[in-house]
Parts: sequence; C-alpha cells; structure tokens
Amino acid sequence: MNTLMKAPKTFYHLHEKLGDFGLRPVDPPTDSPLLHEWVTHPKARYWMMQDASVADVLAEHEAIEMNPHHFAYMGLYHYRARFLVEVYDPAHSELASVYDPAEGDVGMHVLTAPAEQPIPGFTKGVMTAVMHLLFDGFGAKRVVVEPDTGNEAIHRLNEHVGFRPDRTVKLEGKEALLSFCTRMDFERSAAKGVNA
Repeated sequence: MNTLMKAPKTFYHLHEKLGDFGLRPVDPPTDSPLLHEWVTHPKARYWMMQDASVADVLAEHEAIEMNPHHFAYMGLYHYRARFLVEVYDPAHSELASVYDPAEGDVGMHVLTAPAEQPIPGFTKGVMTAVMHLLFDGFGAKRVVVEPDTGNEAIHRLNEHVGFRPDRTVKLEGKEALLSFCTRMDFERSAAKGVNA
C-alpha cells in the first residue's frame, strides 16, 4: 500500500521550547488569499510563484486537493496560520526521473510566512514539527527534499533536522540539491539534541 494513502487529516506537535504546532489540510477557497501573500513575498522566490494571482494559487491548491499523491497542510503556531507544508509521493512526481524512489519515501516542501516579529528558533521548530508529521503521521521511512541549490537558508534547516545531501539534479526551472533523511538521521540530528 502506498505510504501516502495514510495521510492524517490533522496533526499536532508540542515543541519543548516553542509550544503548540498544528497542521490541518489547506482549504483552497478560504486559505488562498493568505497563501497568495506568502508565495508572492520576496522571501518565497524559490517557490517560483512571484507573479501568481490569487486565482492561480486557488487553482494550484484545488489541483493538489484532487491529487491522491499530493497533500497541502496549513501549519499553525499557537492556533494561527504561520506556515505551509506540501507532502507528495516522489514516485508520482518529477523526481522519479532523476532517482529511483524506494517504498516509504515521502517528499516535502515547506514555506514559513513572512514574520512581522521573528521568533528565535521558529523555523527550526517548524521543521521539527514537519518531520514528526512525516514520520509519525505519514509513516515515512525516508523523507526526500529537492531545494534549489542556491537556497542556503533551507539547506541549513534541512541539515538541522538530519538531511544528508546526495547530489545535484536538474529539475524543471531549477538545479536542485537532492537530499534524504531517515528516521534514524532525524533522531540523531541537532533538532533532537539538547540544543534543539
């Protein structure tokens, strides 16, 4: 059975220092105006939606909602929408053309909202919550990411939760750093350590 068929409706994670994180499925009609603000912000340039309209964002998320191999979650921090997570089956994605997906592989994209007042450690907390979603909620055996090679900020966050870079691959519109993280990698990462 495909791992992603077990997608949870909602997920909750309590971070030792930061407190409550929650995830719920994106509701395209309700959430698209806010998501539009996020994906068109300059900090979200690697999402390649800088010129998107609200209608474009709505269409994108309606398509995700209809796709049995792709899921979008609104991430909540203290019950306020603060980040977006996309979860997908690499075997049914562009990645299948550049590596051989294994049973239990789960792909992920994450975007944090532009912060009015930055919270120390927040993005690391988001990444930790997302990894718990993938391993505990989806039952992933290994998480796969393919960030743009120039996205240094996400490379540092990925390293924090245990990702190991594999190689550079060519994908549509970008050169990507293919990276993997097993549950053991995550458990041994800085995110699970004393200074998380």
